[in-house]
Parts: sequence; structure tokens; C-alpha cells
Amino acid sequence: MITHITGRRLDIDALRALRAIKLHGGVTRAAEALGLTQSAVSHKVKRMETSLGCELLDRRPGGGMFTSEGEGLMEYAIKILGLHDEALRNFAKSDLTGRILLGFTEDTTCTDLSRILGRFRRLHPQVVVRTKVRMSLVLRSMLERGELDVAIVQVFAHEVRPTDVVLFREKLHWVKSRELSLGPEGAIPFLSFADECFYRRWAIEVGQDGGAELETVFECSSAAGIVAAVEAGLGVALLSDRHLQPDMEIIHCLPTPPALAYVVRRAKKARNPALENLIFEIEREVSRYGRLALAS
Repeated sequence: MITHITGRRLDIDALRALRAIKLHGGVTRAAEALGLTQSAVSHKVKRMETSLGCELLDRRPGGGMFTSEGEGLMEYAIKILGLHDEALRNFAKSDLTGRILLGFTEDTTCTDLSRILGRFRRLHPQVVVRTKVRMSLVLRSMLERGELDVAIVQVFAHEVRPTDVVLFREKLHWVKSRELSLGPEGAIPFLSFADECFYRRWAIEVGQDGGAELETVFECSSAAGIVAAVEAGLGVALLSDRHLQPDMEIIHCLPTPPALAYVVRRAKKARNPALENLIFEIEREVSRYGRLALAS
């Protein structure tokens, strides 16, 4: 049994390819993100399948992305890659010191970014990272006032700056419960995020173009609250791809919302070795996988 196990290997590059396939939704997009050809990515996966003696990708027409064995391996791949990369960085550990004032949105508190931050703190224990969780518009104002060094914020895709590090892109939709009927006349009940939300501002300023009238009937600062209100049939709301649920319906009777992007944005005058090192770690992770996963 020991001989049988030691004769098999989990190739790090193949594990990276699998994770990229998971993140990007297919071999073709994974290859583009990794800077490889599609055949090179397919070869890495096939070689691992041969080594393990099982299929990892579900290649049946209409099948899922991974087989059950592939899904199981993905859980190990994330852990293995994290430990592998941390071990390499540990030998290059420096005596970096300093303080970073970091802003987060609610959606980014339980994601790949948290893992990167945890690793950064272990590798640089003399760097103090102070974090604040706020809505994107609030964080953007804090950056402008110099109250933060850097923030992970959500913006409309057309607002991405050349200096931003893009972590994730997704679409924004008008949604309602399938059980909710909207009449041809009268105001549309609107489920809104708080005043500081730029979704809300866009809905009020642009979302009523074309003659539609929105009446705010529910306000909540959290995505979970808005999702619950939509599912209860209280009205329509603006939600991104990750928050869509099976019992929701995308509606097209209102102006099409802009696409979204999550970015790392730094304050204009924020420059210190600790901050640059943290941003470099995030950029390297993005360049390796093409994007970072965020909480749903």
C-alpha cells in the first residue's frame, strides 16, 4: 500500500490548472488566464488523471465541470497550493515593518483575500494591518480623505482606474421573486440598499429613465437582507451574479444596469514598503489565477 501511494504524485502546476478551471469556468478561459495553450492545460489535467487513476473533469455532454473525484481533489488543491506558496515565501521572509490601514466591503471578508491577509500577517508579524468594513462608497470617500491606505471596493466596470487591481468582474441585474407580479401601471416596489450604496444612487438617477417609477419600500445595508426581501416577494432589487437564487427572476422592463468590478484601490499618497508588499501579493495571486474568488 505504501509503495502504491508513494509512486503517485500531485503536480503543483496541474493543481494550479485545476483551480484556474474552477475559477474561470472551463479549460479555454483557464488557459487564457494562465498564459498557456488550451492543449497544455488539458495535458496537465490528463496526466494527473492518469496518475490518480480517475477522471477529474466531467466531459459528458451537459455534465458538470468536475466529477465527484475532481470536486474532492479541488478541496485539497486549495490547501496544498496555499501551503506550498506560503512555504516558499517563508524562506524569503523579511523584517518588514509598518502599518496598513485597509478597508473591506462586506462581500470580501470571507474570501481568497482573507487567506492572503492571514498569510501576509504570518510572514510579516511586525506589520500592523488595521481593517474597517464599510460600503464601497464610504470606503472610496475614506481613501480620498486619506483615512485609509488601500481598500477593496466595488465599482462600476467603466469606473476602473489604470492603477486599480481588478479582482473580479460580474453583472448587475434587476430581480424579483417569481411569485411577484408587477402591474402595467403604478410605482414599482424597490428594495434598496442604504443611502451609501452606489446601486441605490444609480437606480434613483438612471433606473427610472423611460417612465418607470420606483417606490422604496425596504432599505437594508446587507446583501443577505436584500436577498431575503426579494425571496419574500416584497419588491424588485439590484443584485449581482453571486447573489442570484433559483427562485429569483431577472427582469428587463427597467434600464440595464452597468457591469461591476471588485478592485484594490490605494489612496493617492499612500506609499510604504509594507503596503507595496501586500498589494504585490494580491497582484501576484490575481496574475496566477486570473481573478480571486469572492464570497457569495
